[in-house]
Amino acid sequence: MRLLILLFCLTVLTNCDANNTITTDGNSDANNFTNDTTHIKSDSIKHYLALGDSYTIAESVESSKSFPAQLRDCLNETPEMDVDLEIIAATGWTTRDLIDAVEKGAKRTTYDLVTLLIGVNNQYQGKSFRIYENEFTNLLERAIKLAKNNKSNVIVVSIPDYAYTPFGYNGNDNKISKEIDKYNNFAMVTATTYGVNFVNITDITRQGLIDTELVAKDGLHPSGKAYEKFVERICPKAKAIIK
Repeated sequence: MRLLILLFCLTVLTNCDANNTITTDGNSDANNFTNDTTHIKSDSIKHYLALGDSYTIAESVESSKSFPAQLRDCLNETPEMDVDLEIIAATGWTTRDLIDAVEKGAKRTTYDLVTLLIGVNNQYQGKSFRIYENEFTNLLERAIKLAKNNKSNVIVVSIPDYAYTPFGYNGNDNKISKEIDKYNNFAMVTATTYGVNFVNITDITRQGLIDTELVAKDGLHPSGKAYEKFVERICPKAKAIIK
């Protein structure tokens, strides 16, 4: 009899692992318990889509230091806020590449916030500016549609100026900078015409030859520090959108 009791006790004890996690047979009420104590309300989860190129995925920088990731973290500082980030971007993408990727479909049909930063590869590859005009406008309209058809939920970010990097510096004849300004001026005017937010970060990147910490190790892309400065300008507008 004592042996049977001992065997029963051992059986009960083996249902608890070393971490005191209770295992059940699937019928116990213990399955109704969870270790998640945050209890985030579904309506507090916000969805953010970042559209772009290498400047969006943070080429040569830890992904956690990209401006979309740092923007998400900034937004998550708001009490009871949980921002889910999705990125559609890749190094070398032009406006056409981004259109093709968006056409393949995002994970969701609508988002609470959409950012758009695109165009440097059009400029670098010497593509017709008319192509950028048409395709940027196309992308902006798609961004608005993804942002619940609410133009106020979209933020266009200006193109960084790679002329102020070791890779792009060529005696600073201003050719690259003038072309970047042309692209950014069109993006700003178009965004304004559509009633979309526009954030200029180009001047930050133009400090790259003076403050080398603003340039990534590859000598071309912005660093995590630079992206942090981007977010200092973008986050206030994003917070006004995601409340």
